Amino acid sequence: MVSTLWSSSVTLLFLGVSFLLVGPCRSGCRDAGLCCTGRDPSCISKGWRSDRSYGTCYCDQACVSTMDCCHDYETACPAVSCVVSEWTGWSGCAEPCRATVRRRSRTILQEAVNAGKPCPHLEELAGCAEYWSQQGHCQSSLVPALITTGGYGNARKKRDIPDSSDVIGYCVQFQLTSLTKGCQQSEGPHTQWMQYLREGHHVCVECQPPALAAGQKHCAGDGEKNSTDRRQSLQWQAVGNPRCRGVWRRVGRLEACSCPTAHSFLFI
Repeated sequence: MVSTLWSSSVTLLFLGVSFLLVGPCRSGCRDAGLCCTGRDPSCISKGWRSDRSYGTCYCDQACVSTMDCCHDYETACPAVSCVVSEWTGWSGCAEPCRATVRRRSRTILQEAVNAGKPCPHLEELAGCAEYWSQQGHCQSSLVPALITTGGYGNARKKRDIPDSSDVIGYCVQFQLTSLTKGCQQSEGPHTQWMQYLREGHHVCVECQPPALAAGQKHCAGDGEKNSTDRRQSLQWQAVGNPRCRGVWRRVGRLEACSCPTAHSFLFI
């Protein structure tokens, strides 16, 4: 009799421990057939949560950040990250004969679901200048000195300027004496180069076609015109962010630029 009671007590104790470890019959996300987008308070089930506590659990995307997902959320609702297309080619400049912007874009091929990685930005803007209009070569010069990153020279479209093969470019070195705070607020991928500008730094600015057209001897804003004081202070502005501008002092003309990439620019 005592043995039977002892055996029953052990069985009950085992069942009690099992209940605490396993819990009552749970459904989770898979059994409940739930996988909800965003934050959805009604997307609930009951069972073990991912933090190993038992009770009400969720099957919506927000549960990943609130840490109250059901234990099987990741397998029942696998994360699918956003997929986007390749970038389109750069558009032409928005307007001719002035400093403006060019654009490129990409499209969403697969929306993010179940806490997958969200979609990145779908459009980029970059500064540019177009030297030709439907009426021909632009008559007005682009002043003050407009600059952009040196990498733009590899991508910008060279128009058919007469005898452009005879035009030889050159480089001008400047020392930055002042710049606006707007340069440090350039967050776009094609304007981040402005964040490297610092007062006192020496920069190299290349003058090349089409900014240097046939028949011209210098680029607008390079200080070459003032033969009496070529170490003068001049104004400059970064193309793509009109809030980024300042003053630099002309150091001298070079046949080839030799500054680091971060300090190498182009006249536009």
